[in-house]
Amino acid sequence: MKQLFVFIRKEFYHVFRDRRTLLILFGMPIVQIILFGYALSSEVKNIGITVLDNSHDIQSEQIISKIRSSSYFRMQEPSLKYPDIERQFREGNIKCAVIFPVNFGSDLYTASGAQIRIIADASDPNTANILTNYLNAMIADYQQQLNPNIKPSYQIIPEMRQLYNEEQNGSLNFIPGVIALIFMIVSTALTSVAVVREKELGTMEILLVSPFKPVMVLVAKAIPYLVLSLVNFIIILLLSVYLLHVEIRGSLVLLFAESILFIITCLSLGLLISNITNSQQTAMLISMMGMMLPTLLLTGFMFPVENMPIIFQVISRILPSRYYYDIVKAVMLKGLGFRYVWKETLILLIMSVGLLALALKKFKIRLS
Repeated sequence: MKQLFVFIRKEFYHVFRDRRTLLILFGMPIVQIILFGYALSSEVKNIGITVLDNSHDIQSEQIISKIRSSSYFRMQEPSLKYPDIERQFREGNIKCAVIFPVNFGSDLYTASGAQIRIIADASDPNTANILTNYLNAMIADYQQQLNPNIKPSYQIIPEMRQLYNEEQNGSLNFIPGVIALIFMIVSTALTSVAVVREKELGTMEILLVSPFKPVMVLVAKAIPYLVLSLVNFIIILLLSVYLLHVEIRGSLVLLFAESILFIITCLSLGLLISNITNSQQTAMLISMMGMMLPTLLLTGFMFPVENMPIIFQVISRILPSRYYYDIVKAVMLKGLGFRYVWKETLILLIMSVGLLALALKKFKIRLS
């Protein structure tokens, strides 16, 4: 054990002396969590909109005031005629336009009712649908306020509730996926160069002739990155709670235990990559590019896995990050316990043991 602790201390020295490693270990996670939490939000906000008011009555002014006060839209200069709307669409200043017809206010109280024309830029169909839904909801709310006591026959009023995200916090969709992405990239990438570095520095001969067993070499290589990854996880949780206002609903102990298991899985994968490559550049390329794109695309936090072809759904089940993402969502966001995530935990445990055994088998005790 004394030899093991000495070797672990040596690995810590390697980490703290390498500024690039520290940048990857602590800089990348902080940048990613802030970037995904703030910049890459699925919410539609501050969309340019213009209004062509041909009615100029109190009703149209009230609707315009509701649109102007909404955080979803950014009101541009009012349009005086149709060519003004076309010009703003072409210039990219607006994504949506609202047109009030003449006598809009008086038509509200007729049998046929009043009409409002909504024009949206459908070059991005999803955004166009979201914008029209926002405006329809605003108009329906205004109409309800205008005639609160008038309820037509056979009216169906749906009552909606947003489970696990009542405040509609867009960060909740990204935080679990970003945590899985950070661990998958950082833990795998850093350990993937651990053994290769010894080969390139010419210190592998010393390790091979030492009384240190191969399994102890791998364990000593992995422990410093396990400790530092846990420190990273604490920083990510603090940023999520206090900066992005994400509430941790489940057990912190379970979340830490699952994260340790996932980190061990990533470290085992990194050690396997390190044992089958001969240069740090190759190991880093495989771990960074080979893990980042599949984790981004096939984990499920950016694109629904259910919508993908069968072949990609099968590939996604090979990724450890897929199961950790489901675990974090269940524990952190839904407040569920171990009985709901035991299957994913078992899969991660099997992957971890299998990868570590394979890394040990591929560890070469001879240089040639």
